[in-house]
Amino acid sequence: MAAPPSKKVKGPRINRDITNPKVLLILEDGEKKGVVALDEALAAARAAGLDLVEVGPADIPVCKVLDYGKLRFENQKKKAANRKNQRTQSLKEIKMRPNIDVHDYGVKIRAMEKFFDRGDKVKVTVRFRGREMAHMDRGMDLLKRVQEDFEETTKVEFAPKTEGRLMVMVLAPK
Repeated sequence: MAAPPSKKVKGPRINRDITNPKVLLILEDGEKKGVVALDEALAAARAAGLDLVEVGPADIPVCKVLDYGKLRFENQKKKAANRKNQRTQSLKEIKMRPNIDVHDYGVKIRAMEKFFDRGDKVKVTVRFRGREMAHMDRGMDLLKRVQEDFEETTKVEFAPKTEGRLMVMVLAPK
C-alpha cells in the first residue's frame, strides 16, 4: 500500500516537513551555525523550545530556529496593514451640456475636486442634442476650460475626443 500524499501546506516548511539531509542553520539569536545535519538542527530547535523553519529554499536550504506561530502572526498583521493602506482608483463620470450655466459649472467643478481628493479618475462627458451638434466647438471649449481649471492638480489621461453625440475627456490626479 502506498503512503498517503503529504498535504500541501502554504508557507515555509517547518520541523519534520524539511526533507533535505543537510541545512544551513541560523540560531534564534542570529548566529550562523553553518551547514549541519537535519537531525542536529532539529535537536537545536527542540533544545531552544522553538521550531526549525525553512526560510530560504535552495540545494542546502537556509533554516532558522524561531517561533513559527509568532512568525505567522506577524506576517498576518503585515498583510492586514497592507490591505488597509491599499486604495483602488475608480473612474467617476461628470456629465455636462455645451451651454452649461456658470453656477452649474461651479457645482460640477466642486464635485470633481472631491473625486480628485479621494484619488479617483474623472471622465468628463459633454452631451450634444439636436441643433447643438452644429456647435461642437462649444463642447471643445468647455473641456479645455475644465482642463485649465485643474492644470496644477491633474493630468490629462485621455485627450478630448468626439464619439458620436458625446465628447469625452479623462483626467487623473497627479
